[in-house]
Amino acid sequence: MRVIRASLCRTVSGRAPLGQSRLIHDLLWAHATPAEGLEHIRPRPTENGLDLFLFVRAHCNASALEQMRTLLTRLNTEIAVHGYTVADF
Repeated sequence: MRVIRASLCRTVSGRAPLGQSRLIHDLLWAHATPAEGLEHIRPRPTENGLDLFLFVRAHCNASALEQMRTLLTRLNTEIAVHGYTVADF
């Protein structure tokens, strides 16, 4: 099991609506494939957005990072609709 932290930044001004982290959590689960090895998600609101701690089944950190990069890249448009962009891993 590997843990990857991904940071999402708000693209709109103001505080994120209540429940926004749960919505992003559910969005990731709805689109994750078995090949990506996602096991658990822990979202944490930050001052500028949201940190996602992604628990991943992978042989090494590089594989886990690539698996989560694939997932988040695929969801880039859906994440943007909710006022976020992927900032870094």
